[in-house]
Amino acid sequence: MNKIIGIVLILVGGFLIYQGVARKDSVAGAASEVGTDVANAVDGKGRVAKHYYYIIGGGVIAAIGIGATLRGNKE
Repeated sequence: MNKIIGIVLILVGGFLIYQGVARKDSVAGAASEVGTDVANAVDGKGRVAKHYYYIIGGGVIAAIGIGATLRGNKE
């Protein structure tokens, strides 16, 4: 059962990474980065564009899925 869950997590993580990279390369992603840079310059806070959360979250979920798949059933 852990291998099935691991494979699903790898697929979900890969999908999130793909969505994040696709958004980063789009016009909406470029506008988001410019808006984030301007807002950071105005008030000095450390904002991050939304597509980076997709990429990082997808990587974490995929890593958990790889761990679950390699661990397998220990019953």
